[in-house]
Amino acid sequence: MDDRDWLILQVLYREKNITKAAKELFISQPALTHRLQQMEKEFHVQIVNRGRRGVQFTPQGEYLVKCAEEMLLTLQKIKENVLNMDDQLTGTLRLGVSNFFTDYKLPGLLRLFKERFPDVEFKVTTGWSSDMAHLLYKHDVHIAFVKGDYNWQDQKELLFKETICIASAQPVDINNLPNIPRIDYHQDRFLKTSVDNWWAENYSQPPLVSIEVDKAETCKKMVVNGLGYAILPSMLLDDAAEIYRYTLKTKDQQPLTRSTWMFYHEDSLKINIVKAFIEFIQNLDLKDVH
Repeated sequence: MDDRDWLILQVLYREKNITKAAKELFISQPALTHRLQQMEKEFHVQIVNRGRRGVQFTPQGEYLVKCAEEMLLTLQKIKENVLNMDDQLTGTLRLGVSNFFTDYKLPGLLRLFKERFPDVEFKVTTGWSSDMAHLLYKHDVHIAFVKGDYNWQDQKELLFKETICIASAQPVDINNLPNIPRIDYHQDRFLKTSVDNWWAENYSQPPLVSIEVDKAETCKKMVVNGLGYAILPSMLLDDAAEIYRYTLKTKDQQPLTRSTWMFYHEDSLKINIVKAFIEFIQNLDLKDVH
């Protein structure tokens, strides 16, 4: 077994399909099947059962997949430690980034860091904040950028706060909001809970949701085209000067805000590129990054 074999097991377990796994691994299906047969021969067990609906892992195969995760993580740490012995800043920085931060801050951020440290590479995983926090917990990423106040017990930095706004192409009567068409999008659970609580405090009837989309950016475009109002983070509206916006406020008239955090493990600071990146973020005004 080499590191490529462990990766094959990991990808095949995720895809449950030899064709898809081979495509992701950039190898042919016969080559993947051959490697799988060699692994079964080496361990004297059947790793998968092949069927019309893909592959199913045997109990022995499930165990090997669990070992694959541990082996690949160990190998990654060995590589990082070897590179860390050199004074030159090099290696791969693994980041888990929330979708919103990816769209509005990450490209400019990585460009600035790359200009300063050209030998550093990036492996970026994007998704919901909760998933990114879980990746960090498992040490699958070095640093996680998340939205919302997660109960993270290790090191964290508050990057910025943004207000939550009602956004509309035309002026709206806030008191009549339940009767105005609303555009909703898939939100992280912290933002959804905050908005739902605010609504319950101010209205006795549910919102009139007329359109539901998957992304905040799509939602904004719907608002710009006058198809209804939406409740959006203020940063999303920075490039939409024509949009009317009304900041949501709590009962004591405090603006409703959402926090963006950088989470990391303290022991990751022993890795040169992680320490350099965190210090880079700490000394950077993210409001100026586009």
